[in-house]
Amino acid sequence: MVIELLKVKVPPAQREKFILKDAEIWTAALAKYPGFLEKEVWIDPNNATEVVLIVRWATREQWKAVPQADLEAIEQKFTQALGFPQNIVESEEYQVRKFPQK
Repeated sequence: MVIELLKVKVPPAQREKFILKDAEIWTAALAKYPGFLEKEVWIDPNNATEVVLIVRWATREQWKAVPQADLEAIEQKFTQALGFPQNIVESEEYQVRKFPQK
């Protein structure tokens, strides 16, 4: 499994709208691609300007196989629906390794 981690800065008063539109547009779109497993939204109760998105993919190859043109079209739809600026301030990739439990 591969984890895509995105930290996004948003206006504090618009955080809930961001989360709802993200689920409605981004999560719904990504769920149609092979390898998409799930997405979580993490909220820091002490920082209303930051939203952390955790996307789980079965493999890196499946994640990276999502066409760039599709990503750009989804982003355009999302930005238009959102109606306010948001900025990805961190983008990371993690591989998950599981070990057998005794």
